[in-house]
Amino acid sequence: MPCLNKANLYAFLSFSCLIALTGTSETMLRRRDKKRHVELKMDQALLLIHNELLRTNLTVYWNSERCYHCLFQVLVNVSQSRRAGEPSIAAVGVSAQHGSILQLKATEEEKEVCRLEYKFGEFGNYSLLVKHVQDGVDRIACDVVVNEDPVDSNLPVTVAFLIGLALVIAVCFLRFLLSLDDFNNWISKAINSRETDRLINSELGSPSRADALGGDSQLEAWGPAAAPQRLRCVDTFRGIALIIMVFVNYGGGKYWYFKHSSWNGLTVADLVFPWFVFIMGSSIFLSMTSTLQRGCSKFRLLGKIAWRSFLLISLGIVVVNPNYCLGPLSWDKLRIPGVLQRLGVTYFVVAVLELLFAKPVPGSGASERRCSSLRDILSSWPQWLFILLLESIWLGLTFFLPVPGCPTGYLGPGGIGDLGRYPNCTGGAAGYIDRLLLGEDHLYQHPSSAVLYHTEVAYDPEGILGTINSIVMAFLGVQAGRILLYYKDQTKAILLRFTAWSCFLGLISVALTKVSENEGSIPINKNLWSISYVTTLSSFAFFILLVLYPTVDVKGLWTGTPFFYPGMNSLLVYVGHEVFESYFPFQWKLGDDQSHREHLTQNIVATALWVLIAYILYKKKIFWKI
Repeated sequence: MPCLNKANLYAFLSFSCLIALTGTSETMLRRRDKKRHVELKMDQALLLIHNELLRTNLTVYWNSERCYHCLFQVLVNVSQSRRAGEPSIAAVGVSAQHGSILQLKATEEEKEVCRLEYKFGEFGNYSLLVKHVQDGVDRIACDVVVNEDPVDSNLPVTVAFLIGLALVIAVCFLRFLLSLDDFNNWISKAINSRETDRLINSELGSPSRADALGGDSQLEAWGPAAAPQRLRCVDTFRGIALIIMVFVNYGGGKYWYFKHSSWNGLTVADLVFPWFVFIMGSSIFLSMTSTLQRGCSKFRLLGKIAWRSFLLISLGIVVVNPNYCLGPLSWDKLRIPGVLQRLGVTYFVVAVLELLFAKPVPGSGASERRCSSLRDILSSWPQWLFILLLESIWLGLTFFLPVPGCPTGYLGPGGIGDLGRYPNCTGGAAGYIDRLLLGEDHLYQHPSSAVLYHTEVAYDPEGILGTINSIVMAFLGVQAGRILLYYKDQTKAILLRFTAWSCFLGLISVALTKVSENEGSIPINKNLWSISYVTTLSSFAFFILLVLYPTVDVKGLWTGTPFFYPGMNSLLVYVGHEVFESYFPFQWKLGDDQSHREHLTQNIVATALWVLIAYILYKKKIFWKI
């Protein structure tokens, strides 16, 4: 129905505005304990340590439960009690993001007094009482007492989710009304019938209709064919990944689960880049097949591939370079790897690979041939051999390349991880190859591992070795595109294959990780782009297509709004959000920069603005493609 896309868009923008009106007790809580002079920051709590032990100075050590095999870090020193009943008190801010492990030792003897685990709440006020207890045996007790309750730091996210859910329900109800003939007749009487017909036959018609704009996802066989169809599920998936990427890049409300994982494991921020690579692979196959069907020569197409790859890499190095924060860009501090650089290299390798072995898409009669159920795999066996060879190179270099001062096959973060035995071995072979070939000054200077593991060497998550697995990820996306094209008009066959791939890749991930964050042979790791990371995110991607394809393209239950619009202009939205990140209205001075609510409001508004910009450009038929 015609009004649905606009209704969805307005609902999405209203959602961001309503968040700004949601107040919490967070900003009402005092951030400073005046007596102890401890300024609390976001995701911190105040801990007062009461030492009632006579003649025993204490050293308090701290560790996060998320820091795997990490050295304890000195938190604070507490002097001995001068007399019974008058404890010595020290105040310190502690992390409230994850559970904390506290270890108390006698300073002079280095003897452990006690150890405890506790999850502190944001801006809470706690006391740790250390004293002798007589209960038949003279022992030292360490008890945590809550002086002031913490705030619910996740409340703004909960409220945002509920508002979003309410808007989705409202839009669905509106769509239901628009599907009723009586309601449509009433609308027709209220407005000009000709205008109504124009709107009804606009973009909110059948999502599988021909799109005159053309683009990355055209489905055609080589040879005479009907008007090309555009798969909205591909653009919708791309838009979903892009919008989440914009949101987390803008800060994600400063919540830890909207930031990249410090080393092993997954957060929301770790999902989006691989999905973008995956859907790029699908678009490569669909658009290349369409282009060759229209009669374009392979040599000319190779030139276009090379030029587009060059532009992506150049944009990444010159325009979207995080080392600008270090001052005017110069070759001495130029970051060479990056997101667009990896996309450019991945696009070039996968596109050239597909171009070299491109074949006409089998006709409908091919379904009767022997082994037709595997023709999407068997027809691309040379490409699969190349991909398997690439993955063998990744495995060989990762687990067998000698790295000076580090154990062979090391996959850890270095720093204080692994009990501090390998402080300069961050990333093992991956980090070593980048530092050797590119130089430490040309890598990312603030890796996520520095937050929890206190690493001091430069490490780039978009480095050389990880690019091999991004190529594998894109090729799995090619496989998804091949399924969509080889089995078009066979919805059941497509869904069956998406299910099979999702389960198969998921089982590989289970085998590699042992369903554990750190204990598997190859843990899920975004910094390394480990093969388990690729199989896990590819499994998720196939599952998402399994949901989107019938919902958006087959049944037409959802048009993909509002994600479809940024998905149609992905390069412009990505580059634009990076370049204008610090400009109003995408960013402004906050009243309280230690408030999750204010950061979340700002980031949702900024993300919604890019959706609005993409919608306006779509309506004006403006698309930035290279």
